[in-house]
Amino acid sequence: MSQAFVKESEEQWLHDVAPTINALTIYLTRENNGIRVYEKDIYTDSSTGKTVYNMSNGLSYSLDKDSKWFIIN
Repeated sequence: MSQAFVKESEEQWLHDVAPTINALTIYLTRENNGIRVYEKDIYTDSSTGKTVYNMSNGLSYSLDKDSKWFIIN
């Protein structure tokens, strides 16, 4: 009798990604089914002083006060 082993996926959430642009790029590419996501533009938000990264997936990301990634609305 054979027994199948099911590996549970090791899900990672955006806020768990290391606070580097390289780690963000790798995470977003993995979440995009392997289709490369890259940085299109970087700017500093004048109202918050935070660095904002516009990515090729159409979303913008920044780091919060705890160095956790979040999506800019």
